[in-house]
Amino acid sequence: MLNVALFGPPGAGKGTQSEFLIKKYNLFYISTGDLLRKEIKEKSRLGLAAQGIIAAGGLVSDEIIVQIIEKTITENPDASGFLFDGFPRTYIQAYILEGLMIKLNTSLNCLISLEVEEEVSVTRLLNRGKTSGRSDDNEVVIRNRLAEYQDKTMPVLQFYKDKGIYFGLNGNQAIDIVSLDIQKIINTELAKNLFNVVLFGYPGSGRGSQGIALAKKFGLEYVATGQMLEREIKNKSELGKRINELYENGELVPDEIVVQLIEKKIENSNGVKGFIFKGFPRTLVQSYILDGLLKKHGSQISKIVEIEVPTLELISRLDARSKTNRCMPYDRDTSKIVKRLQEHENKTVPVIEKYNQLHGVIKIDGMGDFDLVFERISEELEKS
Repeated sequence: MLNVALFGPPGAGKGTQSEFLIKKYNLFYISTGDLLRKEIKEKSRLGLAAQGIIAAGGLVSDEIIVQIIEKTITENPDASGFLFDGFPRTYIQAYILEGLMIKLNTSLNCLISLEVEEEVSVTRLLNRGKTSGRSDDNEVVIRNRLAEYQDKTMPVLQFYKDKGIYFGLNGNQAIDIVSLDIQKIINTELAKNLFNVVLFGYPGSGRGSQGIALAKKFGLEYVATGQMLEREIKNKSELGKRINELYENGELVPDEIVVQLIEKKIENSNGVKGFIFKGFPRTLVQSYILDGLLKKHGSQISKIVEIEVPTLELISRLDARSKTNRCMPYDRDTSKIVKRLQEHENKTVPVIEKYNQLHGVIKIDGMGDFDLVFERISEELEKS
């Protein structure tokens, strides 16, 4: 997810550059003023609370604003990120946004400040006033607004300078030159982020074959816990011997072993664009482990995909697979197949529901041949 805050004094061209960023990077535009007006128009709980404060001549509190922003973010899971315009306005709001981003398991990638000389701003706004009909586009009001912007914004900009994500741009330049400069900053930030996909689906949905093909197409590292465990056994490593003992005793491999292997995979995969995780996380506990593991390495989940296939079709596919050299242990009879599907229902579906609330899960129709399903998933990943 790409989250950008765009700053600039009146007349800096934020509106024009916001349009560019929204279209170019599929960002959802967040302007606190626009959001407040929307909530008031819809007469939502937050809108009515804000309307009462405004009617009494007061300023809408940070508590209401942050709730509206959080609501907007969670209601737009398909956005590739968010563009903040006019927020945070104060040093306190910078801390509020920081806490909100942590709660939503994301972060602000960068603050881009369009730096424009005062006389340039004044000239631009006076020229705008000739056609806009806005009463505030006169020199006295303009200079007061510029002074207010400087006084209120400096502490916020310093906050992000201290965090190392502040980027100042020369906003005096032509629009297309400023757009190019912004694009360079955004592309550099995107290059720092790994693109991590979690692939869900019931046994028989085609996760494995789709995951391998998707990893190849998008230049990602395929992470399948089953394969990793089998590799350790085949290599007769100390860990492999322990895993083999657990298998022979009919025991499950504990999370501590699986996590070791995944972390080792991440640390040794230098230069990759990201990872596709198949078979992990299977449980709620494992979902928290993966979130923490990626966070430790300065990354996070980018996209979550679930391949949906009707139950009878799953049973038919798994039964057919039992007659091939791709047969899995649980494919051998119907009772084992049903037990495996029930296990997914009980343990993994709650994980998908959790991620759907936090990030949004892309549901893919898994019916049809391999190429058709592959095309459906690819289209969704290509958006990011």
